[in-house]
Amino acid sequence: MNDNTADQTLCPVARAETVVGDRWTVLILRELFMRMHRFEEIQAQTGATPQMIAARLKKLEADGLVKRRVYNKRPLRHEYQLTKKGEAFYPVILALRAWGETWCKSPKEGRAVNFTHLTCGKPAGLGPACESCGKPLHREDLDAERAPEYQREREARWEAFKANR
Repeated sequence: MNDNTADQTLCPVARAETVVGDRWTVLILRELFMRMHRFEEIQAQTGATPQMIAARLKKLEADGLVKRRVYNKRPLRHEYQLTKKGEAFYPVILALRAWGETWCKSPKEGRAVNFTHLTCGKPAGLGPACESCGKPLHREDLDAERAPEYQREREARWEAFKANR
């Protein structure tokens, strides 16, 4: 659905899809939630072209999910931070993660990321509520630990990215 028809419907799914309805946008948001804030980090971990990343970040900024912050003046470099609106997308990321862990992977592969719920100090599970204490999960109450295999995968992507620059 394009932007012109989305604003002509009351359907919140159609409207939301115009903001976050493509793979690259969701992967960029994943990286921002993983505290990867710089363009190069996002590009390395998503595999998207610089043009795709730039266009999606610009749209996310225009839609109010992301704000840019200068971290280097010469040469001018920005990092990207989630706004309150962007942070509100976290339950969607958790839901995609839970669905992907449940339906898109072999149980032998194990979880890519394991969360500890800081409120109770126990495993959080797949959400949206903590599997240990039952309280709703919020990003600020979670400590993430990447599985060693997933950490190596991410490090390999970063090294390959640096080698090809």
